[in-house]
Amino acid sequence: MNTGRILTVWGLTGLILSACNNRQHNGTTDSLAIRQQYAESPVLTAAQSLEKIEVEDGFTVQLVAAEPMVVVPVAMTFDERGRLWVAEMTGYMPDTVGTGEDARNGRIVILEDTTGDGAMDKRTVFVDSLVLPRALSIAGNGLLVAEPPKLWHYEISGDHAGKKTLVDSLFTTGGNVEHQPNGLLRAMDNWIYNAKSDKRYRYDGGRWLKEETHFRGQWGISQDSYGRLFYNNNSENLLGDYFSPGLGAGNPNQRKVDGYDENIVPDNKVYPLRPNTGVNRGYMKGVLDDSLRLVNFTAACGPLVYRGGLYGAAFEGNAFVAEPSANLIKRNILDNGGYAVKGRQAYKGKEFLASTDERFRPVNLHLGPDGTMYVLDMYRGIIQHKTYLTPYLKGEIGARSLTQPLNCGRIYRVVPAKSNPQPVKITGNLVAFLDDANGWVRDKAQQLIADGQDKQWVPALQARLRDLSKPIGAMHALWALEGLHALTLADVQPLLEQTTDALLRSQAIAVLPAVINSGNRAVVAQTLEKLMADSVQAPTATLVLPALRKTDAAAAARLLQQAWQTYPNSKVMAGAVISNVKDKEAQLLAAVEAWNPDTTLIIRRQLKKVLTDIANRRKSNMDEALLKEYPRGNLIFKTVCQTCHGADGEGIQSLAPPLNHSELVTGKKERLIAIVLYGLTGPVQVNGKLYKAPEINGDMPGLISNDEFSDADIAQLLSFIRNAWGNKSDKVIEKEIQQVKEKYKGRVKSFTMEELK
Repeated sequence: MNTGRILTVWGLTGLILSACNNRQHNGTTDSLAIRQQYAESPVLTAAQSLEKIEVEDGFTVQLVAAEPMVVVPVAMTFDERGRLWVAEMTGYMPDTVGTGEDARNGRIVILEDTTGDGAMDKRTVFVDSLVLPRALSIAGNGLLVAEPPKLWHYEISGDHAGKKTLVDSLFTTGGNVEHQPNGLLRAMDNWIYNAKSDKRYRYDGGRWLKEETHFRGQWGISQDSYGRLFYNNNSENLLGDYFSPGLGAGNPNQRKVDGYDENIVPDNKVYPLRPNTGVNRGYMKGVLDDSLRLVNFTAACGPLVYRGGLYGAAFEGNAFVAEPSANLIKRNILDNGGYAVKGRQAYKGKEFLASTDERFRPVNLHLGPDGTMYVLDMYRGIIQHKTYLTPYLKGEIGARSLTQPLNCGRIYRVVPAKSNPQPVKITGNLVAFLDDANGWVRDKAQQLIADGQDKQWVPALQARLRDLSKPIGAMHALWALEGLHALTLADVQPLLEQTTDALLRSQAIAVLPAVINSGNRAVVAQTLEKLMADSVQAPTATLVLPALRKTDAAAAARLLQQAWQTYPNSKVMAGAVISNVKDKEAQLLAAVEAWNPDTTLIIRRQLKKVLTDIANRRKSNMDEALLKEYPRGNLIFKTVCQTCHGADGEGIQSLAPPLNHSELVTGKKERLIAIVLYGLTGPVQVNGKLYKAPEINGDMPGLISNDEFSDADIAQLLSFIRNAWGNKSDKVIEKEIQQVKEKYKGRVKSFTMEELK
């Protein structure tokens, strides 16, 4: 779960190791007194824990469900009847070594409010005996369930699981519980997207489609009213896309397409109500302030762009982010400017919602059919997976008895004060619901139309498209027609020609791949040529050129040339252009150089970078001989390292720097062994480039306390990465691992680059 760097617990061990011993807070209370004040972490009832929550004025928090009605909730969705479907990850970290984590005790349950008071009073088990279920989504007359490593589809038969179909046997490849795909968000474009993943899915005509998309986030994913996706990693507040999610991922040689995976809210400060000395690096300077509270995000997760229409105009389109390590939920305000989205924190010095109960662990946020924000609270002591559990944290758990209990879990909703909003139940005229004030209702109505494949809705949807007075409803009608495979260029053309709403126009461009054919390709090309003159629409127009190329390659080539010659110094346009030229980057670079010899042109610099990346991958010696020599090393790399450093060793933006051609990997063995055993805290310098947060995650945890891996295993892992991709260095042996352990015996904290030098 998005908690690979944190565990908010503390005790005597933390007192001994703390680097902020006896620092003053408000001139009177020192850190020792603060620790003594919070020396225990009692298990509270749901009612008691609710009293510990403080929320923004004008709102109140209501309990929706608590144990035994729900246990260890990690993901949820609603059906059209307003019932709540929940994934219960019961097997997560039963103790500090993960004993029994592979037990088949996970469940998908249906919770129902039969009295209308907002509290769930009926529980039905839909399917049980699952191993660590992590995501779910209602789609295709059934329920998608992510149960690593597979993605399943269960037909819904009388509130119980019917026929079971394997959608993807490799939904999660590698990684551990904290670093595996999740989300299953049905976006406006009718595709299902995930965090920690570069795959998307769609149910179409009785079959499941699977396609490559942009890699996004870590835990949790949301969309705004314009179908753009938002996500984060554990140390960054909010990341997101500027453009429709299905565009621009057609060139695997391109590591980053500008306009996707953008840092939307760069301010990562948090303002907890209580001390958080149990974070993984809590003893290091700068992690905690003088009051022993967390300074920046370490477990950002479960983002929600609020679209409920209930909280008031000031809250519409705000992005809320959960932070379980600091027991809070942050509010961010997003602004649209041109095609870009920028954001800022709503407050300084406080949060939208925070608790003084340490076991309050908000891990996911969802919009409900009543227009409120729902909060999934795992309510537990341990949220750190065993892969990264250090002796320091194990000591905290033991001192404070934080392993138990394991059978808790709560779900809350945040409502305007003195109100009891009721869920909208979607029946009858589905098209009318596309204009509802609640974004959840709009989404669900569109999904029901697409899933039903009933062409009776086509005339009403076409009529709705002709009314542009409510652009968001028109967007849903547009994609509902696409979902029915009934959209035509005649439906789209008026939206392309209108100039009053830029975001509606962008959606019309994004849907063009669904309607381009040999009969209308000339009209589409003429339209795109006009759109290229609009700097706001030009990126989206460029991103859809691969669809035009299928029917008119010459026109697509001409428009692509127009794109890079008109905007040669735009990063976003360069990214869009390069997404069109898979395996033809060298030819394009030659054309750019012939057109303009200026070496500073952004399009030229980005093309050179892509070509360098291609050359590095070609030097890779990840051959069968290496895999046979180090099979255990390859397995550990896929499980622990690949999810942050990438399968190609080139690193992943916002997570980790490259291992390929890294002097930290190929250099002195003792230094590399020390990093892997004890961890490394950034900034990190690799090949002359300084990587620091938020470009990468600030911390890499060590494996010194992970009983799962022997010294021989770690030696294999290091030998593997020292000879994978473009690396070639001598292997590491078990004795060298043992020597480094002896040299640093008793060390707990991670290394810094300064120490390693």
